[in-house]
Amino acid sequence: MERPRFSDHLEAIKFICKDFWSELFKKQIDNLKTNHRGTFVLQDNRFRWLTRVSLDPRTENTDSTENDSAALGDTAAQTTTMLLYFPCGLIRGALTNLGISCSVSADMSNLPACSFVVRIKT
Repeated sequence: MERPRFSDHLEAIKFICKDFWSELFKKQIDNLKTNHRGTFVLQDNRFRWLTRVSLDPRTENTDSTENDSAALGDTAAQTTTMLLYFPCGLIRGALTNLGISCSVSADMSNLPACSFVVRIKT
């Protein structure tokens, strides 16, 4: 409320990376990349919600087959992906309230790092 309206998308995204993220997760986004055409990648190298998640399925059953392990790995990956729906919604909601229509998706290729891809709708 104390700030003037953002003049462009980049200023709003910087606000999300610095102030908004700091309020939510007690740290800033580690890296921001853009193609200057409406796509922004926000990277958090140690996303708090993923620091204790492991995609390595450990089963105590010694009779399990490789297919069972693969199925457990897929389930773990799906569950971890679901953990990122909420922060994607937080980013999208914040930008929408700033007057920026966008879509947000997440990528978690190496835990606990994750990237949020923001695509501005024109």
